[in-house]
Amino acid sequence: QVQLVESGGGSVQAGGSLRLSCVASGYTFGDYCMGWFRQAPGKEREGVAVLNSDGSTTYTDSVKGRFTSSKDYAKNTLYLQMNSLKPEDTAMYYCAIAMTEGSGGYCYLLATEGGMDYWGKGTLVTISS
Repeated sequence: QVQLVESGGGSVQAGGSLRLSCVASGYTFGDYCMGWFRQAPGKEREGVAVLNSDGSTTYTDSVKGRFTSSKDYAKNTLYLQMNSLKPEDTAMYYCAIAMTEGSGGYCYLLATEGGMDYWGKGTLVTISS
């Protein structure tokens, strides 16, 4: 059974940093489409950083230059390093995986079309001004 468990959320002031972790289990942690998503109150869920099978990552424009996602294959863990945080980054953050592979921006496109297969329960990030 595939499980994704996020952690690392919290409350910080604007300009601060957080690192989110997503530990995956129940499948072979390889190069499937995998990424971070967030949903703020009253807003639709959006893709934040989606990792493609070729090692590239697609970021939403609002986090480019501030957020970095990476994988640790030895620990079956996906990370999201978030720097220069802003109040508008406040949201519940989720990691998700699609049991498929793709290069370039394929995985991000798949994610925008609702193609992720498994989701974690989320971790809350709150940024105060």
